[in-house]
Amino acid sequence: MTKLRRTESAGEWTPKYIDAVSVTFVSTLLISNIAAVKLFGLGPATFTAGVLVFPITYIFGDVLTEVYGFVRARRVIYMGLLANIFMALILWLSVKLPPADGWTLQDAYAAVHNQAPRIVLASVLSYVAGELTNSYVMSSLKVVFDARRLWIRTIGSTIAGQFVDNALFVTIAFGGVYSTRLLMLAVLSGWLFKVFYEAAATPLTYFIVGKMKALEGVEHFDVNDKRRIIG
Repeated sequence: MTKLRRTESAGEWTPKYIDAVSVTFVSTLLISNIAAVKLFGLGPATFTAGVLVFPITYIFGDVLTEVYGFVRARRVIYMGLLANIFMALILWLSVKLPPADGWTLQDAYAAVHNQAPRIVLASVLSYVAGELTNSYVMSSLKVVFDARRLWIRTIGSTIAGQFVDNALFVTIAFGGVYSTRLLMLAVLSGWLFKVFYEAAATPLTYFIVGKMKALEGVEHFDVNDKRRIIG
């Protein structure tokens, strides 16, 4: 394993692989928002289809915070926000473009993507609030536990962040469209699923975090809003 090094100046260290982690994070975010238009049932539970991929963003969000610190993670979160807004704009414009002669899918295409502005508004607000909550809680718990008990930090931050995210998204995206009972069921089902997903993915999170720390050669803490790298 690469030996971790100690330095008190964040300027002495340049991340090597944050671009790959960031691209994975933002890509899964965009995919999940497109899929989130659909609600599906699984037994008594109700989910948005975005739940299939969105938990992956939380795994890589945890990697961003754990390996690179809250400040860098926050920057990537905002980059994801801008990418999301850009995607929504392109989808909106694509619906408004006149269909070509012989292309018969305009109504179906519009029926799906005409929801995009509301979906994206829900996504923007829930994404920023949820991700920042997740990242802040995880960063704070890392200081409290002195970088130990990663499983408590990842699951604990997901419990907080995903509750904020799911409650805001479902309420804004589908409020007034579906019954209150269905909305509450969607919030609870999605939240519990994502928490259990994070718990089940803990070994994978441990593996990825360990590899990234070894590759980067750092153990990153956020103390008093300062980026401190120790090892």
